[in-house]
This record gives sequence, structure tokens and C-alpha cells, in this order.
Amino acid sequence: MGAAWGTRTGRTALKESGTMHFGEAFKLALQSLWTNKMRSILTLLGVIIGVGSVITVVTLTNGAKQFVTSKINSYGASTVTISKMPQTFMTMEEYLSFQKRRDVTLDDYRAILSDCKSCVSVGGERTIVGKVVHGTKSTTDTEVRGWTWTMPPISNLNIELGRSFTESEDEHATRVAIVGYDIVDNVLGAGDPLGKEVRVDGAPYTVIGVGERQGKMFGSSMDNWVAIPLAGFLNAYGSHSSMDIYVDSGGGGDVMDGVQDELRTIMRTRRHLAPNTPDTFSIDSSATFQNLLGKILNSFGAVVAAIASISLVVGGIVIMNIMLVAVTERTREIGVRKALGARRKDILLQFLIESATVSLVGGMIGVIAGISIAKLLTLLISFPSAVQIWSVLASLFVSTAVGLFFGIYPAHKAAALDPIVALRSEL
Repeated sequence: MGAAWGTRTGRTALKESGTMHFGEAFKLALQSLWTNKMRSILTLLGVIIGVGSVITVVTLTNGAKQFVTSKINSYGASTVTISKMPQTFMTMEEYLSFQKRRDVTLDDYRAILSDCKSCVSVGGERTIVGKVVHGTKSTTDTEVRGWTWTMPPISNLNIELGRSFTESEDEHATRVAIVGYDIVDNVLGAGDPLGKEVRVDGAPYTVIGVGERQGKMFGSSMDNWVAIPLAGFLNAYGSHSSMDIYVDSGGGGDVMDGVQDELRTIMRTRRHLAPNTPDTFSIDSSATFQNLLGKILNSFGAVVAAIASISLVVGGIVIMNIMLVAVTERTREIGVRKALGARRKDILLQFLIESATVSLVGGMIGVIAGISIAKLLTLLISFPSAVQIWSVLASLFVSTAVGLFFGIYPAHKAAALDPIVALRSEL
């Protein structure tokens, strides 16, 4: 590649026998890249974009998958939820149809609590976005959770300071609250948060506990929340909206399946649904979210892989064109080597090695760029990322293979040159 390959770097690579070893061909390719920097950058751009995009997406999607899976499992791998709408849906038509369902009510919660024999624990939740005030400080986008006293254990929430609700406080709608660390840091201020009073949408509550830090998910804080007893929540906000029921099944697999069947029977009986009538409620588990997440990430990865493949093909075509130019510029060098005894396969191997090296360098730069972009996004918006060694190795292999494939024609053309004609070529 480049005129420099036909002068000093080309001549130093020649042996008395006219053959060239792998290391010398590799060194020659790197020297050409360095000598013709701008052309090298343009040549490698397609490979860099293709490999970089794949590495970035794989790193981010794997990080997201690990993070969401850990959050799902931490919330309770054996937890089953009953709600008016499924936790996930794909179309607006589905959303509108789910909205027409009957609400899941406090009476449903009480029925499951009393009738479900295989349930280890049952909890109820309703949420709303509200305002929390303490003194002169306040928030306006805090998640207000109405929880039964059983919800913290079901959701695997560790109370870092203080304590959780008691059954009596839940039943009597006592004005007590558990808060997340955003409330402590931004509203309550310095000092012991326990015993302080916060006003949640105007109603006073005494802080009795602080949940452990949850960090951020996709740039949004998971610590900006306050939980109050569900009975008090319903008194303050009314019971006109649907609630969610959480059940600890005590295990996965067949155990969870059995609990889900019992819950479905209880809910269908309460709603007087005929045997062939579809459910008017949704029952989900952690497996539901994990399966959906896997499908979304796989589909997303397939789209990105297709785009990256186009970039790699374009990059390979550019490499092939540049290698054809290099063959033309180095015609005399090829003639000298053949005159000194180089065989067709020696010339062929040299150009294939050079083409693969060029593509490999592009792949290495793409890997570094892809990982850097993913980690930068993690720093800027807290989007989780996790580097996968297999993706790095696969990208380097594919980029090298692209160079080899698109280098075959230029290498064959170089090997087929007539040495006499090549020696007559002007430098």
C-alpha cells in the first residue's frame, strides 16, 4: 500500500531468495499504514465503524441484561405478581384492551391472603408520584409507595437504618414512613433521619426507616422514594385505582407454577369467569421479564449486527481497492522479487498477510473505540456496561477474515504478474 512500499520499505523486505516471512510481511504492512496515515484512516474507517458498533452494543446490552437480571432476582426470583395489566406489552391496542379490565382491589389482596394455602407471603402495593417536604427542602418527583407491612421482605429491601412497618401500623394506617436515600440526602439533610417528620403531599409522616442504596438504572435514581402503610395510602389517595399484589412462592420451577395455578383459580373464582373465558388480570414472574428482556436484546443485537455487517463489507471493498492500487504502485518490486526467485505463492501470501494485517489493525482500533464509547456512556448517564471477551475475539477474527477475503483478488493479481513486464515498469 502506497508508494513507500515500492521504495525503502519494499527493498528492505527483499531476501536473496526472493521469499518473505510472515513477520516481515506484517512489519511491512504496519510501516505502510504509518507512512500513509490519512489514507490508512480512510481505508480502515469502514472496519472501525463496523467492529466499534458491534462492541459498543454488545457491551451495553450485556451490561443492561446483567443489571436488569440482578435487579429482578434481587426483587425476588420466587416472586409472583398479580396486576390489572401485564408488566410488559408491545402495542397500543394491547394497552387499551388491558385498560378496560377490572381493577385489582384491596379485597382481592385480602382474598389471596386468606385463601392461598401455598403462598409463603402476600403483599400489596400502590404507587403514585408525589411531593415530599421537610422544612424548606422538597422534591416533586418522588415515587410514593403504599405498602403492606409484608412488602419490604418480599421485595428483598434491606432496611439500613431503623425498622420496617409492623402489622399493627399497617392495619391502623399509622403515619410512619420508610424513605430512600435520595430523601435523606436531598430533603432531610444532615443528622439522624430517624424520627424526623416529612410531609408527603401535605400529610405528615414520621421516618422510621431508611432503605439501602439502590443506585441508578439507565440514568434514573432508584433511591427517590418514600413508602407508607397501604391503608394510609388508600385513605390519602383513594381506592379508585388498581393495585398490585406480590406473592412469595417460596421457590421456582414447579413450586412457582403451582402457586400461579392456585392464584389464577382464586382470581377467576372471585370474578366468576367461565372456563373458556380469558383471564381479566395478569400473573407475572421474574421469568416473564427475563424472557422478554432476552427477546428484546436479541432482536436489537440482530439489527446492529446487520448494520455492522454492511460496514464491514464496505470496509472490505475499500481495502480491496487500496490493495489493487498498491499492486499497481509496487509492480516493479514484485518483478524484482520474482526475478530473485519468489514463487507465485510467496507473492500471494505476502499480499494476503498485508491485507489481513490492515483489517486486523482496523478491528483493534474498533474494539478500543467501542469499549471506550460504552464506558463513556456509563460515566455520563450511568448506563450499565460489561465487556465480553468473546465479542472482542470474535470481532478481531471477523475483521481479519474480511481482510483475507477481500485481499484474495489483489493478491492473485499481484501473484499473476509477468516478471519481465513488471521489471519494465517505471518506479
